[in-house]
Amino acid sequence: QVQLVESGGGLVQAGGTLRLSCAASGLAFSAYTMGWYRQSPGKQRESVASITSGGSADYADSVKGRFTISRDNAKNAVYLQMNSLEPEDTAVYYCNADLMIIAGGRWTRQTYWGQGTQVTVSS
Repeated sequence: QVQLVESGGGLVQAGGTLRLSCAASGLAFSAYTMGWYRQSPGKQRESVASITSGGSADYADSVKGRFTISRDNAKNAVYLQMNSLEPEDTAVYYCNADLMIIAGGRWTRQTYWGQGTQVTVSS
């Protein structure tokens, strides 16, 4: 079965850094677009960053220049380096794996989520 396990969250002061990791198993990791999402209380889950199987990265405007997503296909892992953290970055961060496949002649989305890791940034 597919498992995505996040780690690296915690409490940090504003301006600090954290590095999140997501270890994946049970899937053809290198084929998937991997992403990080976050959700804070009372808000919808939002995309933070994503990286395609080819290594192209995309970021939410709110984190551009501060966060960096990377992947290591040999280790089945994806990372999120978070610098210059702000209190507004406080949220539960989720790892996501996403792939469109053809099944039964139709495009079908395969998407998986981790359990989340809490990031708290104090002012």
